[in-house]
Amino acid sequence: IKELVDYLNVSIGTVSRALNNHPLVNAETRRRVLEAADELGYAPDQSGRSLRKGTVNSIALVLSTDRTSSQEAMIFMEISRSMQSVFRRFELDLMIHLNEPGQELNDRVRRVVERRQADAIVLAETRESDPRLDYLTKRKIPFATWGQSRSGGPHPWLDLDFDGAMTTILDRLMGFGHRRIALVSNKPGLMFDQLLQAAYQRELGKRGLSFRLILETDPDEKGGYKVVERALAAPERPTAVVFSDSRPAAGACLGFSEAGVIPGRDIAIASCSVDTPMAAYLSPGLTCFGVDLKRLGERLAEAVLSGMPRFTAEFGGKPIQEIFPLHLIARESDAFRL
Repeated sequence: IKELVDYLNVSIGTVSRALNNHPLVNAETRRRVLEAADELGYAPDQSGRSLRKGTVNSIALVLSTDRTSSQEAMIFMEISRSMQSVFRRFELDLMIHLNEPGQELNDRVRRVVERRQADAIVLAETRESDPRLDYLTKRKIPFATWGQSRSGGPHPWLDLDFDGAMTTILDRLMGFGHRRIALVSNKPGLMFDQLLQAAYQRELGKRGLSFRLILETDPDEKGGYKVVERALAAPERPTAVVFSDSRPAAGACLGFSEAGVIPGRDIAIASCSVDTPMAAYLSPGLTCFGVDLKRLGERLAEAVLSGMPRFTAEFGGKPIQEIFPLHLIARESDAFRL
């Protein structure tokens, strides 16, 4: 700054305010200071600024690499892009942190907090009892979640309309004549699996159907492939199977086909998951659900901002908690009619 003062023959205060985009500095002076700073190779010491202000102007998105497939990574990238478009307006940066296989659930979150790497955190893949949320609440670190939880107190969250998805898919399958409809859920279940299981039980009860079959499996293609044997060996074989995740559904399509039970012809297969490119290119194409990923990312960014004291007033003064809509993408996998 002293170099810039001597170079431009202005005060230290003027240079400092111009570099910090202070509103009292006119546009021409700011332009001269920034051009001179660039010419002299000056860059502000962001770590020093952070220490002084107590902020790092960064939001952390924490993901688990052991549960995130390449298809899911594409979804997260689209959501992340939209989140950054919102954060940019507030001069914030989105940083993605990966919790690697074998790490404890809370490891990456704890590291982000202890190293002061972010002003707030966004978490996905929530559990009903989630120690990450309780830890952040105790440390008074602002956070938002993609998914609901019983932990963490009244924090901001967004979730997908799993109740609506289950209602829609059961209406569709029953319209095709199905009365023996099974549910395949992940293990160990995330919160959305528990929500889908509860919706499945509730909606079948409303419709007066006595058949119940919930099968838990691993959240990948192999898990779906392996669950086929259990589904076919059930005392009452289901005529339709709803999956909570598209990856097990893809594996199950292969497993059923190898057993001579062709999806879309001999059994109906559908998923309550978000649509991916893979789902459209399966044979037959997988019936699942679409979501506005751009708006979802924007709203998730607004949710975490709503829980940060310096931005809360801009979002109504209370944390955003919303169920996000899904719409059916009907394909051939469940087109089997009884």
